[in-house]
Amino acid sequence: MTVRQSIVFNGDLGSGKSTVSVEIAKRLGLRRVSVGDLYRQMAQERQMTALQLNLHAELDQAVDGYVDQLQRDIAASGESLVMDSRLAWHFFTDALKVHMITEPTEAARRVLARPSGPAESYTSLEEARAKLRERSESERGRFIVRYGVDKARLRNYDLVCDTTRADPEQVIQHVIDVYEGRLGADVLRAGRPLLLLDPNRVYPTEDVSTLRGLWDADAAAETAGNGAEPEPEPLSIGYTGEYFFVVDGHRRLSAAVRAGLPMVAARLVAEVDEPVVGGISALDFFTAQARPGLIHDWEDAHGITLPLPEHALLSGGPVLAGEPGAGV
Repeated sequence: MTVRQSIVFNGDLGSGKSTVSVEIAKRLGLRRVSVGDLYRQMAQERQMTALQLNLHAELDQAVDGYVDQLQRDIAASGESLVMDSRLAWHFFTDALKVHMITEPTEAARRVLARPSGPAESYTSLEEARAKLRERSESERGRFIVRYGVDKARLRNYDLVCDTTRADPEQVIQHVIDVYEGRLGADVLRAGRPLLLLDPNRVYPTEDVSTLRGLWDADAAAETAGNGAEPEPEPLSIGYTGEYFFVVDGHRRLSAAVRAGLPMVAARLVAEVDEPVVGGISALDFFTAQARPGLIHDWEDAHGITLPLPEHALLSGGPVLAGEPGAGV
């Protein structure tokens, strides 16, 4: 069993980083440090919201400088700990780097439901979603300019976990299993990250009619497992920077959706400009393969809804399954 020194969490606002990191620190007997709490305290002291402090930090390097030095000092100390920070993955080397994501509206709903303070409060779901996105983009741009790193690139991390439908206990146990070497070791040896994705949010790139023979309850259960663990045989996944899509493993993905699993294990084949096959980038592959009709057929077959990507909305072609020219 291989155990890394520390666990560092980064991810979407509202993805559950605080809940998960607090409990993991308790179970592993490690100290937890939250940079988010520190920023909120700094915002309160300056009588700013969290977003205002982020925008201010774009102009005043002293804001980030203090927090950066704190993280460097902790990383250099050699202490094993749990770190909740959007940039700790950049400062820590010998650590399990966990990136948590969730569907934006669900993230806004969670943030809106929790107790608010002067540094972070919203009046509606729409405002929360818009402000969370603006805050995240402010951080991303600042990190690119100041550190030359992009927090949105999944290759920065060892584990990417979609918490949209997973409960905290499932996420906590999977992170600990990865930390202690019981889950995902083969994927991480071959090239990080290990992905634990919500199967209901993964797009197909293959005609759903090829899966018809799989659709009975026994076959779905056999393919997807018993639901207690993520998918035993990882899917091969591409990522556009916004959407996850299947490169190989449509049958396993279909079975996971039909079995109602909140997470399925996968390996990242390519993201954004990395080639999927034949020199074709992840972005171009998804644009060419994920046609409107194909997506609608997948939705109808599985009883789920996948937002149409921008390229599908702008394609000008038919978007209803069964119409001439729809994905087949």
